Order: sequence, then structure tokens, then C-alpha cells
Amino acid sequence: MPNGIIIIDKPAGWTSMDVCAKLRGILHEKRVGHAGTLDPMATGVLPVFIGQATKAVSFAEGGQKVYEAVLQLGLVTDTQDTTGETLEERAVTVTEDEVRAALPRFLGEIEQIPPMYSAIKVNGQKLYDLARQGKEVARKPRRITIYDLALTEELGNGQYALRVECSKGTYIRTLCHDLGQALGCGGCMAALRRTEASNFRIDEAVTLEDVQREGEALLRPTDSLFRQYPAYTIPSAEQERKCLCGNSLRAKLPDGLYRVYGRDGVLLDVHIQAHGQGISGHRLHPLLRGILEFRALRVGGRQYQTVPAL
Repeated sequence: MPNGIIIIDKPAGWTSMDVCAKLRGILHEKRVGHAGTLDPMATGVLPVFIGQATKAVSFAEGGQKVYEAVLQLGLVTDTQDTTGETLEERAVTVTEDEVRAALPRFLGEIEQIPPMYSAIKVNGQKLYDLARQGKEVARKPRRITIYDLALTEELGNGQYALRVECSKGTYIRTLCHDLGQALGCGGCMAALRRTEASNFRIDEAVTLEDVQREGEALLRPTDSLFRQYPAYTIPSAEQERKCLCGNSLRAKLPDGLYRVYGRDGVLLDVHIQAHGQGISGHRLHPLLRGILEFRALRVGGRQYQTVPAL
């Protein structure tokens, strides 16, 4: 049975769920899920989780993402990208320097009103279903963070290439729309490519055609999701047994987040070592709650009772 993560370079015109459906057929595995939805027009990094690895999807959905986008000035659409119906067309008189000067106001923690064409639910209904019925409803602003926003190239005809590093929940379409409004000429998104997500980069991504040819050979181990954290291997069988039962494990390590492995090399947990207090189930990083369930079944072929994270 295939288990692991595969980083897909999503093609344009496919939904993220289309990609999952295709991989179910190629790999003959029903348990397939993705982290971080990409719009159909977008391309780039789409982490897909196969088999038992699907239990780790929720840990991959947060974190920073990096995009390359094309801003189209002078055009306002109902979807905030060039796939939608045109609402307004305006003359573009702003210069490259004026576009560049507008970017800093969108840096840092800001509030963003999500677009009507989105999967967010209001009163139990998805916004895009309401939008397709010609309805528009009030949406609450969402707090997001833009860590970096740079103009990388003027493309001509009112188009500018942007590089965006942002938090989960950021709509690049809306960022382009809001930039256009700030510049007074309107704007929308003309293209989007995600180059990094869940600490996976575009140069690590493969195509669906690659998967069709090579299959399971392209799967990465599930613990590659946590590769940014240093590894610690429990040194003895007795310490491993105690750790699996929820007891604290003393280790002389600097404070920080660690991947904790059993002596057989299987990932057991991801824990915080804080103030010399040791590795313990009660010190599980808040973004990784629930991973105890993910790992306990695989150790020694036995089921261990675990202590819920606080």
C-alpha cells in the first residue's frame, strides 16, 4: 500500500481535487488528500498526501507560502482574476515607480475581505455558490500576514510580475484587486504560480505525467514534512517505551522543536524541548496536536495508550 507525500506541480485548468482524483487512479489508493487549495488557473506546488500520510495533512496547511503572480491593472472582474466577467475597464496611467511605492502598505499583518468566488461558508453556504446565483453577501475581514511583497518585472500592457510571501488564508486574487483599487485604476490577477508551500519548493515538484511513469517511486516519507526540525533518536528501548506511554524523556538538547525517532528509525513524534524540562507528550507543539495518534500504531507493531497534548 502506498504511503507518503508527493509534491505535484499542478497544471493550469485542474482543481486541486482533480489532481487527487487522478492520483487515486494512478496509485490505486483511496486515501489521498492535499494541503493548500490552488485555484484552477493557478499552477505550482501542491503537496498531496497518500495512504497513512493523510493523517498529517492538517499539519501542512499552515505556514508560509510563496507565490509568483501577475497583476493586471485597468481591469476589474467579478472573480478578481482574468477568468471572470469584466465589471470595469479603466485607463492605466500609473508608472512602475508608483506601483512599487504602493506595495509597502500591504506588508505585515493586514485585514483582507475574501472574494465572493471562494469556498468560505457564510450561514452554511459556500460563497461561490451564492456568487453563481448572482448574489453578494457581506464578508468579515480576515487577518492575514504578507511577509514580503516585491515587484520583480514590468511586463507591459499594464501587467506587473509580483513575488508574494504570505500566511495561510491569503487570497492573491484579492491582493491584486486591492492593489488596483489603491492605485485608482482597478486591477485583478492574470496569472499565479505557487513556488513554495509546507516547506516544499517548486524544484522538488513533479508532474502528473511523471507519476504516471514512475508511480510510488516518487513518494517522499511522511516525516519529510518536518524536515526543518533537527532529529533526535531515543537512545534506549526503556526510554522509548516510557516516551510512548506519555512519560517525559530527559535529553540534553538546546530549547526548540525536534523530530523524535525510535531506535528503528520510525518517526515517533514532534516535540518541544523547553528549559531543560525534557521531551514529553505534554509539550507537544500547538500546531502539531494529534500527531501522537499518527505515530503510535507503527512502533513495534503494538498499540500504546498516549497522553493527550495540552
